[in-house]
Amino acid sequence: MLRVTRNCPWSRCRFCYGNFYGRRKFELRSLDEIKRDIQSVLAIGDIIRGASVRLGRGGEVDDTVGAAIVRGNPSLARKPSFATVFNWLYSGGRTVFLQDADSLIMRSGELVDVLVYLKTTFPSVQRITSYARAKTVQRKSSEELMALQAAGLSRLHIGLETGDDELLRMVDKGVTAEEHVAAGVKAKESRLELSEYVMPDLGGRELSVQHARNTARVINAIDPDYIRLRPFVPRAETPMYDEYREGRLVLSSPHERLREIRTMVEDLTVSSHLCFDHFANSWRGKSGGHLFRQDYEGYKLPDEKQVVLDLIEEGLALDESAHIHASVLVELPHM
Repeated sequence: MLRVTRNCPWSRCRFCYGNFYGRRKFELRSLDEIKRDIQSVLAIGDIIRGASVRLGRGGEVDDTVGAAIVRGNPSLARKPSFATVFNWLYSGGRTVFLQDADSLIMRSGELVDVLVYLKTTFPSVQRITSYARAKTVQRKSSEELMALQAAGLSRLHIGLETGDDELLRMVDKGVTAEEHVAAGVKAKESRLELSEYVMPDLGGRELSVQHARNTARVINAIDPDYIRLRPFVPRAETPMYDEYREGRLVLSSPHERLREIRTMVEDLTVSSHLCFDHFANSWRGKSGGHLFRQDYEGYKLPDEKQVVLDLIEEGLALDESAHIHASVLVELPHM
């Protein structure tokens, strides 16, 4: 993870309210600062690979190398920078995620510079991913997006949350359904892979159906590479948490959430991957394990659409007590 910006430039979404970033002020990091971080990663990586060579591992990064380095310098075990770089190299050093909430808000020329510098420093990198707000993507020209793609940017993650304009206004997302479509289509036309995040139950019981149907409508217009479901969980110290605690927002039951997802999936006509890769997708199947696969690739649509619908019916056939309700997840950390 390479931090090219700090925090979120919007911080007004009522389900988050900037709490994920501690309500800290948004900042653009300088090119020099970012490049120093990249050089720091390179320097730490050189130490790790050098130790691997001395151990006769030929530069391979594995548990044996990590244990030997920590034995020689136990203080490294307490340094997050060392652990982060070691784990990155251990996993192959092939992917990079640009942080924080909206890296594309950087000037395109400067971001291209970062991407080129990163790829030059680490030729092993095969995929570079970033979060982006739909509004930011929409404001970029197609030429800017294509230049970013050519420089190495591979994939964007955009928080659609819902395709329903009423709900988008209620949660103060700062973007319309039409703008989401325009941004998504522009990203795809620029040859960027696209993940759209959807928040089941964001509208609670009252807006469930329109949330599902309008979200499917927007996703169909975009046809993203991935649709990633992140069921709504009220976060403490946010407006929607207060609404939930005061009874002004009534969350759906586990079965009602499944029915909402069923309505959305039934309406989908895309060739996307539908993914349940988050712990809040907490429904159980008849075997007692997770109802849905929680891998990053998910279910390929339309081929596995019926598989998903059949799994939903399996979940609905169980007593709701078999599933974890969102009100329980509220109390869990790291939402």
